[in-house]
Amino acid sequence: MLATISHLALQQYWWAIISLLGSILVFLMFVQGGQTLIYTLGKTEDERTMLVNSLGRKWEFTFTTLVTFGGAFFASFPLFYSTSFGGAYWMWLAILFCFIIQAVSYEFRSKPNNLFGHRTYEIFLFINGAVGTILIGTVVGTFFNGSEFSVNFGNLAGEGNPAISRWEISTRGFEAVLNLHNLSLGLAVFFLARILALLYFMNNVDDDVVFKRTRRQLLINAIPFLFFFLFFVVRLLLMKGYAYDAATKVVFTEKFKYLHNLLQIPLTGVMFLAGTILVLYGIIKSLIDYYTKGIWFSGIGTILVVFSLFAIAGYNHTAYYPSDFDLQSSLTIENSSSSRYTLTVMGYVSLLIPFVAAYIYVAWKSINKKRISTKEISEESHIY
Repeated sequence: MLATISHLALQQYWWAIISLLGSILVFLMFVQGGQTLIYTLGKTEDERTMLVNSLGRKWEFTFTTLVTFGGAFFASFPLFYSTSFGGAYWMWLAILFCFIIQAVSYEFRSKPNNLFGHRTYEIFLFINGAVGTILIGTVVGTFFNGSEFSVNFGNLAGEGNPAISRWEISTRGFEAVLNLHNLSLGLAVFFLARILALLYFMNNVDDDVVFKRTRRQLLINAIPFLFFFLFFVVRLLLMKGYAYDAATKVVFTEKFKYLHNLLQIPLTGVMFLAGTILVLYGIIKSLIDYYTKGIWFSGIGTILVVFSLFAIAGYNHTAYYPSDFDLQSSLTIENSSSSRYTLTVMGYVSLLIPFVAAYIYVAWKSINKKRISTKEISEESHIY
């Protein structure tokens, strides 16, 4: 069946896959958010160990999803990969470093005769949780605000391995942090990750003292999240966007482009609104009641909102990676994708996704069969 689908339909299909993986990744970054709260919620060594192990049982889900997201992006839209990863490499190396020290920390934190002690690795986890989430959110912000690069599309078929794209600024990606709109999304992702982590702890950790601290922190983190999220969304809907002509492929700026996308793709607008309501419901319900299932409402809401943001960035003839240096170098799902043959083959592989999702569900349910407590940690043979 996939063999009969047009190239454009396959490009749109794979942008949906990328959007889904990206939205699941943001949800799973509750692990990163929790890592920034270890000392805020855990006042004793036993409490901190309990929190670290609660997150340690899930961190591989986040890491695996990140790798899958990057691999799928590379395979389906390789020109983005070569342009962004090859040009803004200092930013991507910083993100990669954050996730490397996370893996090292979970592996060595509780090893016998640990040379550096628990605190060093807990600092590494905090760096991963804070810097990693902010930088990832900031990078996604460039999907709407653009970056300084140029692309020579004529070299795509050239011989002698010619350079296709070029980064036009020496800061190599870190300039994105200087854009207030990009940074507001990064900070919104950071506080959202902390909120999801707090809701996850309320669901997964069996400790009344930690639960009370968690509810208190939920309100403290919800206020800055709403501020940065609303700032990003309002400005996004009012700003100019980057569109391209369906026939000529010429890129141009359009006032209220992203607002138009929400209105012209009704399903996306419904997902964004429904997702926002679910995120707020999970937070509010957990604040006013002894409620432990807020993570599922806010988690599903997060997936819906992030998916809709990816959708309005790439669909409806929108340049998802605009170039501020040369408008016609902007990347779209049409000019940056793999060949029809590659997308078709990958499409067959993607049919395995429901089975992978089922495995994750079963594994998650098995891990979460019993809420974690200090007593369980003391009896557990493997701790992080």
